Amino acid sequence: MSQIESNKQLESRRILLIIGGGIAAYRSLDLIRRMRDRGWTVKTILTRSAVEFVTPLSVAALSENTVHLELLSLTEESKMGHIELARWAEAIVVAPATANLMARVAVGMADDLATTVLLATNRPILMAPSMNLEMWGNSATRHNHALLQGRGMEFVGPDSGDLACGEYGAGRLAEVPEIIAAIDRILHRHLTASSLAHKRFLITAGATREAIDPVRYISNHSSGKQGYALALALRNAGAEVILVSGITTLPAPAGIKTLAVTSAREMLSACLEQLPVDGAICTAAVADWRVAEAAPQKIKKIRDQQTLTLELVQNPDILATLSHHPSRPDLVIGFAAESESLIANAKIKLAAKGCDWIIANDIAANGAVFGSDYNQVAIITAAGVESLPQMTKLEVANHITQRIISHFNPAGGVK
Repeated sequence: MSQIESNKQLESRRILLIIGGGIAAYRSLDLIRRMRDRGWTVKTILTRSAVEFVTPLSVAALSENTVHLELLSLTEESKMGHIELARWAEAIVVAPATANLMARVAVGMADDLATTVLLATNRPILMAPSMNLEMWGNSATRHNHALLQGRGMEFVGPDSGDLACGEYGAGRLAEVPEIIAAIDRILHRHLTASSLAHKRFLITAGATREAIDPVRYISNHSSGKQGYALALALRNAGAEVILVSGITTLPAPAGIKTLAVTSAREMLSACLEQLPVDGAICTAAVADWRVAEAAPQKIKKIRDQQTLTLELVQNPDILATLSHHPSRPDLVIGFAAESESLIANAKIKLAAKGCDWIIANDIAANGAVFGSDYNQVAIITAAGVESLPQMTKLEVANHITQRIISHFNPAGGVK
């Protein structure tokens, strides 16, 4: 699809806006106005508490559509109104998304119209959180945020700034232009989703563990977040995704076949069983070495013993194996975490492994890359190097996905 065709289709899109009950709800009025200025059709749902901050009349006037309030409306539910709303929308935006609303969605509640629609839809969902900084930083909210991201919901904000409670910090609703830009990105991906509709991708993620004895093991600090984000981005682009996951605390993403493994050999075996695929992306941090013979019992510390010698042998190279396999995927992408000479070492790895792209990130420059929600990468191919600024791992995944779409659709993919 050309950029001109994409822009024409974006001129008239169907957005369902759910307005949560927070002080920032008044800013939803400007959001509606900006969406209408773009020619988008906007329907709205107000939660019970939202009507304490904005009136249905003002929302209806700006959206030029009926405001939906109650789940058990005799008029609307005689036609299964909540299902119709869920299917009508091309994207659903929750702004503001309060801590309470996020928590109810996270546990799958459907006790009002807003949560019922969110549970009944298969459309992309964008949440714009807004709350007190302590509420945003609370471990329960952080857990719910991660859980919803794992299910494929996207987030914009919150920003840091002056809050309605008089404090300063993270929790401020993202600016309206930021929200509009995020909706644009979702809609563009929706328009290009069919580009990968018949493609099958294999992704490895997380860390592997190599047993020393029944208690101890060799591993690393990988969280699996970048690989899981790529799985979600490819799923959202219409691809069938198989995720071979090493050790991670992340929940299995919805709509994705996830295979849990522990060791490098188990990961390789699981990958080979999934061939053939159109693309393979090896983000997992695979232990290069394993103990030659893991002890069957816990190794006991002997009195006065100052050293312990372990014989290590190389693990199989999953990226190189896939790159040279008789059923080689059309596109093979590897990841390289480097602490020095980022581009030079990544180019060496690209040639040595025989893959098509290497995604390199400098773990020394970025500090806490492992476990962080942010990453800064460079994409190395035979054609050259593309260095990206620091962004969230979900944004990195979306950028890589657009590159993949262009690879498989060189004439019409997003550039």
